[in-house]
This record gives sequence, structure tokens and C-alpha cells, in this order.
Amino acid sequence: MNKPLAFLMRPTRIDQIIGQTHLVGPGKIIQRMVDAKMLSSMILYGPPGTGKTSIASAIAGSTQYAFRMLNAATDNKKDLQIVAEEAKMSGSVILLLDEVHRLDKPKQDFLLPHLESGRIILIGATTENPYISISPAIRSRAQIFELKPLSIEDIQLALNSALEDRERGLGKYHVRITDDALLHLSRATNGDLRSSLNGLELAVKSTNPDDNGIIQITLDIVEECIQRKALTHDKDGDAHYDVISALQKSIRGSDVNASLHYLGRLIEAGDLSIIARRLMVIAYEDIGLANPSAAQRTVTAIQASERLGFPEARIPLATVVIDLCLSPKSNSSIIAIDAALQDIRSGKSSDVPDHLRDSHYKGAKKLDRGVSYKYPHSYPEAWVKQQYLPNKLQKAIYYYPNHTGKYEDALARQYSKINQRK
Repeated sequence: MNKPLAFLMRPTRIDQIIGQTHLVGPGKIIQRMVDAKMLSSMILYGPPGTGKTSIASAIAGSTQYAFRMLNAATDNKKDLQIVAEEAKMSGSVILLLDEVHRLDKPKQDFLLPHLESGRIILIGATTENPYISISPAIRSRAQIFELKPLSIEDIQLALNSALEDRERGLGKYHVRITDDALLHLSRATNGDLRSSLNGLELAVKSTNPDDNGIIQITLDIVEECIQRKALTHDKDGDAHYDVISALQKSIRGSDVNASLHYLGRLIEAGDLSIIARRLMVIAYEDIGLANPSAAQRTVTAIQASERLGFPEARIPLATVVIDLCLSPKSNSSIIAIDAALQDIRSGKSSDVPDHLRDSHYKGAKKLDRGVSYKYPHSYPEAWVKQQYLPNKLQKAIYYYPNHTGKYEDALARQYSKINQRK
């Protein structure tokens, strides 16, 4: 069987893992578990191709435990029983359970006692948020770790490693890849290393060598193999970020035609996840309280786009870009929170006033916790004068209303009314 490059390049030791240094770097939690041989069940969640399976296989390789892989959606209870029997004989087994959020109750009930005893060390993998999608019974018996999309540098490192590795990778081929092709291959997959490796393998194996026996991989070949166009053929790739920046600045400046132009360039490059993230940032950073319903419509349009995929996704995306362009603008929220953070980071914060502290425990009253708190709902218009900010910041002001939209204008009037009462 012809195993794909992404499978062959899977790490067998922790120190071979690309990225995720917040978990597997020196002194970090998973590295500590492996070094101390104190493994516990865990759930790894994050986007596809970020290393969930790689971390599981590397943990097994570094600890010499038996390693088995199952899928919670397609494998049945009998498959789990086989793993449990093996664990009884060998002592412990690391079980990578893909799509762990789809684990049904019978399989869950079977697994729980084995997790409690440590006979099965579960490594659940999912792209879903485990705090929402995974049952509390499993969640309470596992540590939860979030994996981040890999950086362009991380993916380039992995691609170069695959090109040089003669045993597992493509080192036996004589490959020459241009800088812009490597950059596009590492960037266009949005942090998904598996997709980048798949694209590289297809490019190399489907390209005939030249007269000198060298396989020349160009940007055009990479674009065809991953089915994503580069925004431009510039070597350094600055245009990718320039277009994202131009999209936001054009929307902020209410230029509909320029915004649609830059959106079109991102659509042509197939960067749906980049577009989605940037539009949500714009909706809250640049439109904000001037038109909060625009943010809701943005989220709805992005959800529709992700379900539709390209080419149809262009329709809701264009709709919301026009909406955001012509909406009133306000940046009062980002200015307010950044001002508050600046005070906190410069050490101006102090203790929470006693009357605001938690009083739901025995002995709180003796410490004067919550004793003099005034419950606003017991007063006219649900407002009563009392101190909320810490002593050092009693006169701090962070929010300055913007009057460009009807909604924030109404908030500004209420804000002014409250301030006058103070």
C-alpha cells in the first residue's frame, strides 16, 4: 500500500514535532509528562493538520507504550474491547481516538473504568470545542489542550525536512523548488501541515524531470496541485498581508468598490478562513457599537460561507462587505478596552473593593466581604451610587462614546445620564 507523505513523515519522538511549542517545548506540559513518565488522558483539539495524531504517536514513541488508533464514529465497542484486552496484558496502551466528540454512551461507559485505572491512556482528537461537544464524564478524566494552526515558518521547516529525508520523505527525488512556490505551499493551506505535505507530494510525483534529471517545482505547479491561486508572484509574499490590510482599510474608509476588489483577490486565492477572521475583526473593531446588528449579520454570513464553500461563498461574503462598508463606524470599544489594559499592565490596578467581593462562603461576613453592597435592582431605574472601580482608579475613564450611529448615540445619552448622577 502506498502510504501518503504526511503519514510517512509523522514524528516518532516528541522532539520531532513541528510547532505546538506551548505544549511540547522544553519544560512544557506534555514534554514534562513524557520526561516523568506520568502520562494522563488528554483531549487535543484544533484545526485539521495541526499535529493531533503526530503528538499522540510521538508520545507513544517516546515512552515505548503500545499505540493504537481508533475512530469514535466508525469503530465499534468490540474494537475498544480488543484494546482493553491488550492493555491488560501489556500494562498500558495509548489509544488515539479520533473524532472523540462523536463517542456514544455505550462506548463511553465501557471506556470510563479503563481511564480511571490508567490501563488505557486516552488521547482524544477533535476539531470541535471539547467544552461544548464532549461529555462531562470524559472531559473530567482528561486534560484539555488546544493546538494552534502552524506558522508559515513551521510548515516550511516540515516541507524542507520532507524534501531532504531519503528514508521517509522525498529525498530520493532530485527536486528544486522555487522560493515563491515553497512560500505559497506553506501559506495557502492556512496552517494545515497535512494539506501542505499532500500538495508537495503531488507536485513532485506528477512533474517530469528536466533534461538534467531535476524535478523543477514552480509556483504554477503548486497552484495547480493545491488548487489555490497565489495573490501575486512576489517572492517575499508581502502582498498577501497587504491585501488583507487593504480590505480592512477600505471597509473602514467606506469605499465599497475598493473593498469588493480586495475581497475578490482573497476569494481568488481561496483564503476563506482568512476572510472570515478579518471580517469579524472589522465588524467589532471598526463598526462596533455604531451598528451592533452588523456584527451579527457578519457572523451569519461567515457561517453561511463556511457551509457553502467556494464558489457560492462569494455571495454572502460580498453582501456583508457592502453592509460593513456603508454602515456607520465606531472604534470606541477597542479604544476603551486598550485604555483599561494599559492601566492594568502599568500596575495601576489594586484590590477589588470589599463590598464587591464574593460573599458566598462561610466566614465572608467576618472579613467584611459584600456586606455593604447595594443591589441596584432594589433602587429606582436599577441604579444606585456606589464605588465599583478599585481605589487607585476611582476616577478612571475608558469609554468615550462615538455618535456616528443611532445605537451608540442612545448609549451615549444613557452614559451621560449615569455620569451626571455620580
